[in-house]
Amino acid sequence: MNVVFTCGGTAGHINPAISVANLLRERKPEAKILFVGAEGEMETKLVPQEGYRLETLKISSYERKLTPKGIWHNLVTLKNLRDAKKKADRIIREFQPDVIVGTGGYASYPMLHQGAKRGIPTAIHEANAMPGLTTRMAADSATRIMVCFEESKAHYKHPERVQVVGMPVRQAFLYTTRAEARERLGLKDEPLVISAWGSLGAREMNKRMADFLALEVRDGCPWRHVHATGSFGWKWMPELVKEKGVELSAHPELDLREYIHNMPDLMAAADLIITRAGASSLNEIEAAGTPCIIVPSPNVTDNHQEKNARVLERNGAAVVLLENGLTAQALYDTARDLLADAPRRKAMREALQRMAVVDSAERIYNTILELAAKK
Repeated sequence: MNVVFTCGGTAGHINPAISVANLLRERKPEAKILFVGAEGEMETKLVPQEGYRLETLKISSYERKLTPKGIWHNLVTLKNLRDAKKKADRIIREFQPDVIVGTGGYASYPMLHQGAKRGIPTAIHEANAMPGLTTRMAADSATRIMVCFEESKAHYKHPERVQVVGMPVRQAFLYTTRAEARERLGLKDEPLVISAWGSLGAREMNKRMADFLALEVRDGCPWRHVHATGSFGWKWMPELVKEKGVELSAHPELDLREYIHNMPDLMAAADLIITRAGASSLNEIEAAGTPCIIVPSPNVTDNHQEKNARVLERNGAAVVLLENGLTAQALYDTARDLLADAPRRKAMREALQRMAVVDSAERIYNTILELAAKK
C-alpha cells in the first residue's frame, strides 16, 4: 500500500499527518509513505525528523485585498499553482499512491486535485469548525471529508462523505492524570493557571497579560501562573512586566517563559488555561479536559478561531472573550470567578471530555485502509 500525506505551513497541519503516518508505519510496516509539502515551510524540518521522505511544491497564498500589489501577487500564485499541479502529476505517476490524505495548507490542494482527477481515493482532514479555502476547493471531488466537530457536517454539500474523526493529539494529553502531573510539578493544593497566545505570541494580548500579572501581585498572587510569551514576546515582555511593578524574582508563583515544553503535564495539572482558539490547541484542551477561557485571534482568515471557540462555548466547555475591547481587568475578573466556582469548572471538564475524540488517529487510519481497499 502506497500512501501520500500532503500538508504544510503550520504544525497544526503537519503533526496530525505525522501521527497517522506513525500509526500506519507501526501497523503496516510494508506500506510506503510519502509526504508532499511546501518549499521552505515548517514541514521541511518536521517531516524528515520523523524519518519520512518529503517532496515539496512551490506554493504561495492568495491575497484578498485587490490592490495592484495584491493582483500581481495572485497572478504569481496562479502560476505557482499551475506548476505545482504539473509536479503533483509527476509525483503521482512515480509513486503510484493508493490513497492521498490532505491535512491542510495550500500545499495539499495540488496533490488532492490531481489525485482525484486520476481516480485515486482522496481524503481531506479539516481541523477547523468551518472549512478553510483549501478544503472548500477540494471538497467536491474528495472521496472522504474528515472533520473534528459534529456541527461541521452542515457546512458541506455532500454530508454523506463527511466523517467526524477529531484531531490527533499526542498520547500524553489523553492519558496524563491530574494527580501524576501535579506530583511531577511539585504542586499541592494551590490553583494553577496557564496562559499562552501561540508560538510567536500576540503583542496586544501579551501587553494585557502584563497588566494581568500586576493584578495578581496586587492581590497577593492567589494562584500559580505559568505564561508563555512566544518567541516575539520574549524579546520585550519581561521588561514590560518589570515596568508594571512586577519583580518576578520576588514572586515565584509567577513563571514567565518563552515556550511551554511540558504542556501535557501543565495542562493536566491546571485548573484553568487562557489561550487562543487554534484547532490543535482546542483539541489538546478537549483531550486534557482543562477548563478554559478562549480569546480567539481576530487576525485569521474567515474569523475561523472564533467559530472554533463558539463550538466549545455552545457545549458548555469554554468561556469565550473577544479581544476587541477586552481589558486585563475583565480577563482577570473572569479567571478569578472561574477559579472560585468549582462546580462550573467540573461541568466544563465533563463537557470537554464528552467532546474529545480519543481515537482520532485510529479513525483516520481506518479511513485510509477503507479507501485503499476500494482502489
